[in-house]
Amino acid sequence: MLFVRKEWRKAAIVGLGGVGKTQVALQLAYWTKKNRPEFSIFWVPALSKATFEQAFTTMARELPIQSGGKDDDVKESVRRYLSSGAAGPWLLVVDNADDGDVLFGSADMPGGISEYLPESDDGITLFTTRSREVAVSATGSDVIELHAMDPLEAADYLEKLLIGGSKTGAAELLKELSYLPLAITQAAAYLNTTRVPIAEYLRLLRGADREAASLMSREFYDGTRYRGSQNAVAATWLVSFDQIRKSDGAAADLLAFLSCIEPKEIPQSILPRFELEEQMVHAVGTLCGYAFLTRRRDSRVFDMHSLVHLATRIWVQREGLTATTDEKATRHLAAVFPSDDYTNRNVWREYLPHAFRVLQHSKELDIEERSNLLFWVGRCLGMDGRNKEATRDLEEACQWRNRHFAEDHPSRLASQHALAIAYRANGQVKEAVVLLEQVVAIRKQVLAEDHPSQLASQHELAIAYRANGQVKEAIVLLEQVVAIHKQVLAEDHPDRLASQHELAGAYRANGQVKEAVVLLEQVVAIEAKTLAEDHPYRLVSQHALAIAYRANSQVKEAIVLLEQVVAIQKQVLAEDHPDRLASQHELAIAYWANGQVKEAVALLEQVVAIQKQVLAEDHPYRLVSQHALAGILEAADRDTTRV
Repeated sequence: MLFVRKEWRKAAIVGLGGVGKTQVALQLAYWTKKNRPEFSIFWVPALSKATFEQAFTTMARELPIQSGGKDDDVKESVRRYLSSGAAGPWLLVVDNADDGDVLFGSADMPGGISEYLPESDDGITLFTTRSREVAVSATGSDVIELHAMDPLEAADYLEKLLIGGSKTGAAELLKELSYLPLAITQAAAYLNTTRVPIAEYLRLLRGADREAASLMSREFYDGTRYRGSQNAVAATWLVSFDQIRKSDGAAADLLAFLSCIEPKEIPQSILPRFELEEQMVHAVGTLCGYAFLTRRRDSRVFDMHSLVHLATRIWVQREGLTATTDEKATRHLAAVFPSDDYTNRNVWREYLPHAFRVLQHSKELDIEERSNLLFWVGRCLGMDGRNKEATRDLEEACQWRNRHFAEDHPSRLASQHALAIAYRANGQVKEAVVLLEQVVAIRKQVLAEDHPSQLASQHELAIAYRANGQVKEAIVLLEQVVAIHKQVLAEDHPDRLASQHELAGAYRANGQVKEAVVLLEQVVAIEAKTLAEDHPYRLVSQHALAIAYRANSQVKEAIVLLEQVVAIQKQVLAEDHPDRLASQHELAIAYWANGQVKEAVALLEQVVAIQKQVLAEDHPYRLVSQHALAGILEAADRDTTRV
């Protein structure tokens, strides 16, 4: 475009700091010297007005410029000469034009260096800059975006830099360094100097933030960079962060928040809000312009280089803002994190990795918002069947609220209620019973008998009773709840249906199978009208009805229903989700009852194999599935070695 088609007279190479913009410009300069000897070549650092003026002074000595005396402006003289026909063809590289104020001037800094840049039909000007805004302002659309090396280029580059030693782990290291030339150069300098193996460098890089930050902040000699400049990877980006803070406060605030969350798959909806939407658009644009954020095609999801993310933590720490930034991020995420309503499932799955990172950073914070975030994260994890993680976070939320709130405080009781559900799902049934009995007893003292919270706790206590073998106690409690629900709720209200569902399960466990079938058929019929076919409540009710059918000797009806449930759950749930495994378990039992032995064994073997990977060996669900498989195998062929 510059020399062959000759369509550009000005161009800009733009990209992340350390991606190799200056090296590309140098290669072009050397190519020009070799292939276009008629061109004069000038190199001007634009780090500051001082470096620019020093370069122009040096150029003036080499050019046939008549001095006009003490008052003559050397920069203007150089500009005039290069703009004239007498200068002939030339290539001018304006390197490191990162600061728009230096290049174009500002209210505080009038008179930018762009005033002295020559223009000529025979002249070409090439800028290198980290700022897309500067690139566009200087050259319009004639912009080349420079990205990280591809893996083969990076491997070749590292090979040239390393002095002997084993190259084992090089591919892994390059991936961790995001294939950024400066990061590769720094890593090679460290490896050559210390003689540590690549595996040890990787271990430090992947270690705690402090270890990785120390590694990325370590200076090294690089003869290809300007004297006095900071060569450490993190340091090169800190300069850009400071420029962003100076020019766009909203972008700097976003950068600080980003330092607290995961660097990958960042949904725009999770970012802090600003008074005007345009501020958000501009702030995101600024960070994308510096290549600190990259947008995934045309989506509203972004990624950040992991090393850039590490540098943001270093920047925040250097400014003494770590505690403040972590607190702001925690408060914000607690405010935007969704409830565990099924319709929010896509949002909470996007937000969960970021919430984990924020909670990790904010361990020392003693604020209510952190307990709120733990609470909703735990609830959503429970909905996704991640019961161990849910229990961990809900226990922490509970501990905080137990310390700070009275025993009848609604938030304290809500967290105990949620924790009890997680305990039961995690196989800790006795702990669930104890906790729910406390909650129900306290709520009886402060709430009316038809209060939704009181009924919800009685409902959950009844489920825990049944799981603990206390079936009669469960029936008594659920019959009370169902009776009250009939008085105060519509027949299609989710809470009423849920209680009827659980009462049917208790009836079946107590041998009252026909009552269970009647009640569940009512529930399933209503949910078929009001819920999508993949809604978890509807699937759970169909699952329960199928079990009741089998207990009522309606095996074929059970199989039809369970095959539907399993097919839908395969589409919407992970293969190790407890609900999916439970439905496959029940379908296998129904197959066995229907004489379909091969199908039963194949399905149960799948279930047992997955449960071995995700459940403790003494977990009740795992033991039940193993017991069922052993029973079917033994009954099918008592003499085989397999038994």
